[in-house]
Amino acid sequence: MDDRRLYETILGLSEPWSVASVEVSTESERIEVRLDLSPDVRLLCPVCGEAAPGYDRSVERRWRHLDTCQYQTILVARVPRVECAEHGVRQIAVPWAEEKSRFTALFEALAIRLLRETTVAGLASIMGLSWDEASGIQRRAVARGLARRAAKPLTVVGVDETSFAKRHEYVTVVADLERSCVTWVGDHRRRHTLTEFWATIPATERDRIEAAVMDMWEPYITATAAALPGGAEKIVFDRFHVMQQLHQAVDQVRRAEHRELRAQGDTRLTGTRYLWLKGVVRRTPGDRVAIDALRKAGLKVGRAWAIKEAIGTLWDYRSAAWARKYFHRWYYWATHSQLPPIIRAAKTLKRYLAGILAYLKHPYTNALTESLNAKIQLLKYRARGYRNRANFALAILFHCGKLDMDPR
Repeated sequence: MDDRRLYETILGLSEPWSVASVEVSTESERIEVRLDLSPDVRLLCPVCGEAAPGYDRSVERRWRHLDTCQYQTILVARVPRVECAEHGVRQIAVPWAEEKSRFTALFEALAIRLLRETTVAGLASIMGLSWDEASGIQRRAVARGLARRAAKPLTVVGVDETSFAKRHEYVTVVADLERSCVTWVGDHRRRHTLTEFWATIPATERDRIEAAVMDMWEPYITATAAALPGGAEKIVFDRFHVMQQLHQAVDQVRRAEHRELRAQGDTRLTGTRYLWLKGVVRRTPGDRVAIDALRKAGLKVGRAWAIKEAIGTLWDYRSAAWARKYFHRWYYWATHSQLPPIIRAAKTLKRYLAGILAYLKHPYTNALTESLNAKIQLLKYRARGYRNRANFALAILFHCGKLDMDPR
Protein backbone atom coordinates (compact mmCIF):
# COMPACT_ATOMS: atom_id res chain seq x y z
CA MET A 1 0.00 0.00 0.00
CA ASP A 2 1.48 3.36 -1.01
CA ASP A 3 1.45 6.40 1.27
CA ARG A 4 -1.57 8.02 -0.40
CA ARG A 5 -3.72 4.90 -0.03
CA LEU A 6 -2.47 4.53 3.55
CA TYR A 7 -3.66 8.01 4.53
CA GLU A 8 -6.95 7.64 2.67
CA THR A 9 -7.55 4.51 4.74
CA ILE A 10 -6.62 5.91 8.15
CA LEU A 11 -8.48 9.17 7.46
CA GLY A 12 -11.54 7.25 6.29
CA LEU A 13 -11.69 9.21 3.02
CA SER A 14 -13.87 8.19 0.12
CA GLU A 15 -15.14 9.81 -3.07
CA PRO A 16 -15.24 12.67 -3.86
CA TRP A 17 -12.19 13.34 -1.57
CA SER A 18 -8.83 11.68 -2.10
CA VAL A 19 -5.19 12.11 -1.02
CA ALA A 20 -3.23 13.96 -3.71
CA SER A 21 0.21 13.79 -2.10
CA VAL A 22 2.08 13.11 1.15
CA GLU A 23 5.13 15.23 2.01
CA VAL A 24 7.43 14.23 4.88
CA SER A 25 9.88 16.71 6.45
CA THR A 26 12.39 14.99 8.73
CA GLU A 27 13.89 18.33 9.77
CA SER A 28 10.65 19.79 11.11
CA GLU A 29 9.22 16.35 11.98
CA ARG A 30 6.06 17.18 10.08
CA ILE A 31 3.88 15.39 7.53
CA GLU A 32 1.64 17.33 5.16
CA VAL A 33 -1.18 15.37 3.57
CA ARG A 34 -2.70 17.24 0.63
CA LEU A 35 -6.31 16.41 -0.15
CA ASP A 36 -8.15 16.92 -3.40
CA LEU A 37 -11.82 17.12 -4.34
CA SER A 38 -13.13 15.57 -7.54
CA PRO A 39 -13.86 18.40 -10.04
CA ASP A 40 -17.17 16.98 -11.22
CA VAL A 41 -18.75 16.59 -7.76
CA ARG A 42 -22.07 18.29 -7.09
CA LEU A 43 -21.53 21.03 -4.49
CA LEU A 44 -24.02 21.42 -1.62
CA CYS A 45 -24.81 24.29 0.72
CA PRO A 46 -23.63 23.24 4.24
CA VAL A 47 -26.70 24.83 5.87
CA CYS A 48 -29.65 23.59 3.83
CA GLY A 49 -27.98 20.75 1.91
CA GLU A 50 -29.30 21.99 -1.44
CA ALA A 51 -27.18 22.00 -4.59
CA ALA A 52 -25.55 25.37 -5.24
CA PRO A 53 -23.20 26.79 -7.89
CA GLY A 54 -19.51 27.05 -7.05
CA TYR A 55 -18.17 30.43 -6.00
CA ASP A 56 -14.40 29.82 -5.72
CA ARG A 57 -11.79 27.42 -4.34
CA SER A 58 -8.85 29.75 -3.99
CA VAL A 59 -8.38 29.61 -0.21
CA GLU A 60 -6.09 26.89 1.09
CA ARG A 61 -6.99 25.56 4.53
CA ARG A 62 -4.93 23.56 7.03
CA TRP A 63 -6.02 21.26 9.87
CA ARG A 64 -3.95 19.69 12.64
CA HIS A 65 -4.54 15.94 12.73
CA LEU A 66 -3.43 13.18 15.11
CA ASP A 67 0.33 12.68 15.01
CA THR A 68 1.82 9.96 12.82
CA CYS A 69 4.28 8.36 15.24
CA GLN A 70 6.37 11.32 16.46
CA TYR A 71 5.58 13.44 13.38
CA GLN A 72 3.02 16.21 13.53
CA THR A 73 0.44 15.63 10.79
CA ILE A 74 -1.26 18.45 8.89
CA LEU A 75 -4.08 18.10 6.37
CA VAL A 76 -4.11 20.66 3.56
CA ALA A 77 -6.94 21.26 1.09
CA ARG A 78 -8.54 23.91 -1.08
CA VAL A 79 -12.17 23.82 0.00
CA PRO A 80 -14.69 25.25 -2.48
CA ARG A 81 -17.22 27.88 -1.55
CA VAL A 82 -20.73 27.88 -2.95
CA GLU A 83 -23.22 30.68 -3.48
CA CYS A 84 -26.52 29.53 -2.02
CA ALA A 85 -29.61 31.49 -3.05
CA GLU A 86 -30.87 31.37 0.56
CA HIS A 87 -27.71 31.43 2.70
CA GLY A 88 -25.24 33.33 0.55
CA VAL A 89 -21.58 32.41 0.09
CA ARG A 90 -20.63 29.42 2.25
CA GLN A 91 -17.73 27.00 2.40
CA ILE A 92 -18.81 23.42 1.82
CA ALA A 93 -18.61 20.91 4.68
CA VAL A 94 -15.64 18.56 4.83
CA PRO A 95 -15.92 15.04 6.34
CA TRP A 96 -12.86 15.27 8.63
CA ALA A 97 -13.53 18.52 10.55
CA GLU A 98 -16.28 20.81 11.75
CA GLU A 99 -16.91 24.21 10.21
CA LYS A 100 -14.30 26.88 11.09
CA SER A 101 -12.21 24.45 13.15
CA ARG A 102 -8.45 24.33 12.64
CA PHE A 103 -8.30 20.76 13.94
CA THR A 104 -9.73 17.51 12.64
CA ALA A 105 -12.61 15.91 14.51
CA LEU A 106 -10.39 13.02 15.64
CA PHE A 107 -7.80 15.46 17.02
CA GLU A 108 -10.44 17.42 18.92
CA ALA A 109 -11.99 14.22 20.29
CA LEU A 110 -8.62 13.17 21.72
CA ALA A 111 -8.05 16.67 23.11
CA ILE A 112 -11.44 16.58 24.85
CA ARG A 113 -10.63 13.24 26.48
CA LEU A 114 -7.32 14.64 27.72
CA LEU A 115 -9.01 17.81 28.99
CA ARG A 116 -11.23 15.68 31.22
CA GLU A 117 -8.07 14.61 33.06
CA THR A 118 -6.01 17.79 32.99
CA THR A 119 -6.17 21.58 32.68
CA VAL A 120 -6.11 23.76 29.57
CA ALA A 121 -2.44 24.51 30.25
CA GLY A 122 -1.77 20.78 30.66
CA LEU A 123 -3.45 19.98 27.34
CA ALA A 124 -1.45 22.70 25.59
CA SER A 125 1.78 21.23 26.95
CA ILE A 126 0.94 17.61 26.07
CA MET A 127 -0.28 18.25 22.52
CA GLY A 128 2.01 21.11 21.52
CA LEU A 129 -0.72 23.76 21.34
CA SER A 130 -0.88 27.36 22.42
CA TRP A 131 -3.03 28.14 25.46
CA ASP A 132 -5.55 29.93 23.22
CA GLU A 133 -5.80 26.92 20.89
CA ALA A 134 -6.39 24.54 23.81
CA SER A 135 -8.96 26.90 25.33
CA GLY A 136 -10.70 27.19 21.95
CA ILE A 137 -11.11 23.40 21.80
CA GLN A 138 -12.71 23.48 25.25
CA ARG A 139 -14.96 26.40 24.30
CA ARG A 140 -16.20 24.69 21.12
CA ALA A 141 -16.76 21.44 23.04
CA VAL A 142 -18.96 23.16 25.62
CA ALA A 143 -20.92 25.06 22.93
CA ARG A 144 -21.45 21.78 21.07
CA GLY A 145 -22.67 20.05 24.22
CA LEU A 146 -25.03 22.86 25.22
CA ALA A 147 -26.58 22.90 21.74
CA ARG A 148 -27.24 19.15 21.91
CA ARG A 149 -28.78 19.45 25.38
CA ALA A 150 -31.14 22.30 24.46
CA ALA A 151 -34.02 19.94 23.71
CA LYS A 152 -34.07 18.49 27.25
CA PRO A 153 -36.33 20.67 29.45
CA LEU A 154 -35.59 21.29 33.12
CA THR A 155 -37.96 20.17 35.87
CA VAL A 156 -36.04 20.63 39.16
CA VAL A 157 -33.15 23.05 39.58
CA GLY A 158 -30.76 23.74 42.42
CA VAL A 159 -29.30 27.23 42.82
CA ASP A 160 -26.12 27.92 44.77
CA GLU A 161 -23.10 30.19 44.67
CA THR A 162 -19.44 29.21 44.63
CA SER A 163 -16.40 31.37 45.25
CA PHE A 164 -14.47 32.60 42.24
CA ALA A 165 -11.73 34.52 44.04
CA LYS A 166 -10.98 36.14 47.37
CA ARG A 167 -12.83 39.18 48.73
CA HIS A 168 -16.28 37.57 48.40
CA GLU A 169 -16.20 37.17 44.61
CA TYR A 170 -18.80 34.61 43.52
CA VAL A 171 -20.45 32.97 40.55
CA THR A 172 -23.96 31.51 40.58
CA VAL A 173 -24.25 27.83 39.67
CA VAL A 174 -27.58 26.34 38.55
CA ALA A 175 -27.79 22.53 38.62
CA ASP A 176 -30.25 20.14 37.05
CA LEU A 177 -31.16 18.00 40.08
CA GLU A 178 -32.86 15.36 37.94
CA ARG A 179 -29.77 14.70 35.81
CA SER A 180 -27.18 15.57 38.49
CA CYS A 181 -25.25 18.11 36.46
CA VAL A 182 -24.53 21.82 36.13
CA THR A 183 -26.74 23.50 33.55
CA TRP A 184 -25.75 27.19 33.77
CA VAL A 185 -23.13 29.48 35.37
CA GLY A 186 -23.53 33.25 35.82
CA ASP A 187 -21.51 36.15 37.22
CA HIS A 188 -21.98 37.22 40.85
CA ARG A 189 -24.91 36.17 43.08
CA ARG A 190 -27.30 39.05 42.55
CA ARG A 191 -30.92 39.22 41.50
CA HIS A 192 -30.09 40.08 37.90
CA THR A 193 -27.77 37.03 37.76
CA LEU A 194 -30.59 34.56 38.31
CA THR A 195 -32.98 36.68 36.24
CA GLU A 196 -30.53 36.23 33.36
CA PHE A 197 -30.71 32.45 33.81
CA TRP A 198 -34.52 32.35 33.83
CA ALA A 199 -34.50 34.44 30.65
CA THR A 200 -32.61 31.62 28.87
CA ILE A 201 -35.61 29.30 29.39
CA PRO A 202 -38.53 29.86 27.00
CA ALA A 203 -41.67 31.07 28.75
CA THR A 204 -43.54 27.97 27.53
CA GLU A 205 -41.06 25.70 29.34
CA ARG A 206 -40.99 27.55 32.67
CA ASP A 207 -44.34 25.96 33.59
CA ARG A 208 -42.61 22.56 33.56
CA ILE A 209 -40.28 23.54 36.39
CA GLU A 210 -41.64 21.92 39.54
CA ALA A 211 -39.17 23.22 42.12
CA ALA A 212 -36.21 25.56 42.56
CA VAL A 213 -34.05 24.57 45.53
CA MET A 214 -31.92 27.33 47.08
CA ASP A 215 -30.74 28.87 50.31
CA MET A 216 -32.50 31.79 51.95
CA TRP A 217 -30.76 34.43 49.82
CA GLU A 218 -33.19 37.23 49.03
CA PRO A 219 -31.90 38.13 45.53
CA TYR A 220 -32.38 34.51 44.38
CA ILE A 221 -35.82 34.35 45.97
CA THR A 222 -37.01 37.59 44.36
CA ALA A 223 -35.70 36.65 40.90
CA THR A 224 -37.34 33.21 40.99
CA ALA A 225 -40.69 34.43 42.31
CA ALA A 226 -40.84 37.01 39.51
CA ALA A 227 -39.71 34.72 36.68
CA LEU A 228 -41.65 31.48 37.27
CA PRO A 229 -45.42 31.09 37.08
CA GLY A 230 -46.38 30.46 40.70
CA GLY A 231 -42.72 30.91 41.51
CA ALA A 232 -43.19 31.65 45.21
CA GLU A 233 -44.81 28.21 45.69
CA LYS A 234 -42.04 26.44 43.78
CA ILE A 235 -39.18 27.72 45.93
CA VAL A 236 -37.77 25.04 48.26
CA PHE A 237 -35.30 26.14 50.90
CA ASP A 238 -32.49 23.70 51.25
CA ARG A 239 -32.55 21.71 54.49
CA PHE A 240 -28.78 22.03 54.88
CA HIS A 241 -28.97 25.84 54.89
CA VAL A 242 -31.90 25.83 57.31
CA MET A 243 -29.87 23.75 59.76
CA GLN A 244 -26.84 25.95 59.11
CA GLN A 245 -28.77 28.90 60.56
CA LEU A 246 -29.27 26.98 63.81
CA HIS A 247 -25.74 25.58 63.86
CA GLN A 248 -24.44 29.14 63.76
CA ALA A 249 -26.84 30.18 66.52
CA VAL A 250 -25.73 27.28 68.77
CA ASP A 251 -22.08 28.18 68.18
CA GLN A 252 -22.73 31.81 69.09
CA VAL A 253 -24.36 30.68 72.36
CA ARG A 254 -21.39 28.38 73.07
CA ARG A 255 -18.80 31.08 72.43
CA ALA A 256 -20.55 33.62 74.65
CA GLU A 257 -21.03 31.12 77.47
CA HIS A 258 -17.45 29.84 77.13
CA ARG A 259 -16.12 33.37 77.64
CA GLU A 260 -18.24 33.78 80.77
CA LEU A 261 -17.16 30.43 82.24
CA ARG A 262 -13.49 30.90 81.39
CA ALA A 263 -13.49 34.24 83.21
CA GLN A 264 -14.51 32.23 86.30
CA GLY A 265 -11.84 29.59 85.72
CA ASP A 266 -14.34 27.03 84.35
CA THR A 267 -13.03 25.26 81.23
CA ARG A 268 -15.83 22.73 80.69
CA LEU A 269 -16.63 24.06 77.20
CA THR A 270 -13.02 24.11 76.00
CA GLY A 271 -12.68 22.02 72.82
CA THR A 272 -16.42 21.30 72.53
CA ARG A 273 -17.18 23.35 69.42
CA TYR A 274 -17.66 20.42 67.03
CA LEU A 275 -19.35 18.32 69.71
CA TRP A 276 -22.47 20.50 69.40
CA LEU A 277 -22.37 20.69 65.60
CA LYS A 278 -22.08 16.99 64.73
CA GLY A 279 -25.07 15.32 63.11
CA VAL A 280 -26.64 12.11 64.40
CA VAL A 281 -24.76 9.95 61.88
CA ARG A 282 -21.32 11.22 62.90
CA ARG A 283 -22.02 11.36 66.64
CA THR A 284 -20.25 8.66 68.67
CA PRO A 285 -21.49 7.11 71.95
CA GLY A 286 -18.79 9.12 73.72
CA ASP A 287 -20.12 12.33 72.18
CA ARG A 288 -23.60 11.54 73.46
CA VAL A 289 -22.29 10.92 77.01
CA ALA A 290 -20.41 14.24 76.96
CA ILE A 291 -23.47 16.15 75.68
CA ASP A 292 -25.75 14.60 78.32
CA ALA A 293 -23.32 15.52 81.09
CA LEU A 294 -23.06 19.15 79.95
CA ARG A 295 -26.84 19.44 79.49
CA LYS A 296 -27.48 18.12 83.04
CA ALA A 297 -25.16 20.86 84.30
CA GLY A 298 -27.74 23.38 83.09
CA LEU A 299 -25.51 25.10 80.51
CA LYS A 300 -27.13 27.45 78.01
CA VAL A 301 -25.45 25.74 75.06
CA GLY A 302 -27.18 22.50 76.09
CA ARG A 303 -30.58 24.18 75.76
CA ALA A 304 -29.59 25.73 72.43
CA TRP A 305 -28.43 22.31 71.17
CA ALA A 306 -31.73 20.66 72.20
CA ILE A 307 -33.72 23.31 70.32
CA LYS A 308 -31.55 22.84 67.25
CA GLU A 309 -31.95 19.05 67.36
CA ALA A 310 -35.74 19.28 67.75
CA ILE A 311 -36.23 21.14 64.46
CA GLY A 312 -35.02 18.03 62.61
CA THR A 313 -38.37 16.36 63.28
CA LEU A 314 -40.02 18.90 60.98
CA TRP A 315 -38.82 17.05 57.86
CA ASP A 316 -40.25 13.73 59.07
CA TYR A 317 -43.84 14.94 58.59
CA ARG A 318 -45.81 14.09 55.45
CA SER A 319 -48.60 16.61 56.05
CA ALA A 320 -47.77 20.29 55.68
CA ALA A 321 -50.57 21.19 58.12
CA TRP A 322 -49.15 18.97 60.89
CA ALA A 323 -45.63 20.17 60.13
CA ARG A 324 -46.78 23.77 60.47
CA LYS A 325 -48.37 22.99 63.86
CA TYR A 326 -45.14 21.35 65.02
CA PHE A 327 -43.10 24.34 63.84
CA HIS A 328 -45.25 26.77 65.81
CA ARG A 329 -44.78 24.72 69.00
CA TRP A 330 -41.04 24.61 68.33
CA TYR A 331 -41.04 28.35 67.55
CA TYR A 332 -42.68 29.14 70.92
CA TRP A 333 -39.98 27.11 72.68
CA ALA A 334 -37.15 28.77 70.70
CA THR A 335 -38.40 32.34 71.15
CA HIS A 336 -38.93 31.85 74.91
CA SER A 337 -35.48 30.33 75.42
CA GLN A 338 -33.89 33.64 76.45
CA LEU A 339 -31.05 32.83 74.03
CA PRO A 340 -30.77 35.80 71.60
CA PRO A 341 -28.97 33.90 68.77
CA ILE A 342 -31.59 31.12 68.88
CA ILE A 343 -34.43 33.67 68.93
CA ARG A 344 -33.00 35.47 65.88
CA ALA A 345 -32.57 32.18 63.98
CA ALA A 346 -36.13 31.09 64.85
CA LYS A 347 -37.56 34.36 63.55
CA THR A 348 -35.60 33.95 60.32
CA LEU A 349 -37.02 30.45 59.82
CA LYS A 350 -40.55 31.67 60.49
CA ARG A 351 -40.15 34.35 57.83
CA TYR A 352 -39.22 31.68 55.28
CA LEU A 353 -41.52 28.92 56.58
CA ALA A 354 -43.46 28.48 53.32
CA GLY A 355 -40.29 27.59 51.42
CA ILE A 356 -39.10 25.30 54.23
CA LEU A 357 -42.38 23.37 54.24
CA ALA A 358 -42.32 23.19 50.43
CA TYR A 359 -39.82 20.35 50.95
CA LEU A 360 -42.73 18.11 51.99
CA LYS A 361 -44.21 18.48 48.48
CA HIS A 362 -40.88 18.59 46.63
CA PRO A 363 -38.39 16.52 48.68
CA TYR A 364 -35.25 17.85 47.05
CA THR A 365 -32.11 19.25 48.68
CA ASN A 366 -29.01 20.98 47.40
CA ALA A 367 -26.77 18.09 48.47
CA LEU A 368 -25.92 17.63 44.77
CA THR A 369 -24.96 21.28 44.31
CA GLU A 370 -22.82 21.11 47.45
CA SER A 371 -20.95 18.10 46.04
CA LEU A 372 -20.60 19.87 42.69
CA ASN A 373 -19.29 22.90 44.58
CA ALA A 374 -16.55 20.74 46.09
CA LYS A 375 -15.61 19.47 42.62
CA ILE A 376 -15.59 23.04 41.28
CA GLN A 377 -13.25 24.18 44.03
CA LEU A 378 -10.94 21.28 43.15
CA LEU A 379 -10.94 22.43 39.51
CA LYS A 380 -9.97 25.92 40.67
CA TYR A 381 -7.16 24.52 42.79
CA ARG A 382 -5.79 22.33 39.98
CA ALA A 383 -5.77 25.28 37.57
CA ARG A 384 -4.24 27.55 40.26
CA GLY A 385 -7.12 29.94 39.68
CA TYR A 386 -8.73 31.38 36.55
CA ARG A 387 -8.06 34.62 34.72
CA ASN A 388 -11.70 35.61 34.55
CA ARG A 389 -15.21 34.38 35.24
CA ALA A 390 -15.77 33.33 31.62
CA ASN A 391 -12.93 30.80 31.76
CA PHE A 392 -14.12 29.61 35.17
CA ALA A 393 -17.69 29.11 33.90
CA LEU A 394 -16.36 27.27 30.84
CA ALA A 395 -14.38 24.85 33.01
CA ILE A 396 -17.39 24.22 35.29
CA LEU A 397 -19.67 23.36 32.37
CA PHE A 398 -16.97 21.21 30.74
CA HIS A 399 -16.28 19.10 33.84
CA CYS A 400 -19.65 19.19 35.63
CA GLY A 401 -22.20 19.60 32.83
CA LYS A 402 -22.41 15.97 31.65
CA LEU A 403 -22.34 17.29 28.10
CA ASP A 404 -22.08 15.31 24.86
CA MET A 405 -19.12 17.26 23.47
CA ASP A 406 -17.36 15.01 20.93
CA PRO A 407 -17.31 16.34 17.35
CA ARG A 408 -19.05 14.30 14.70
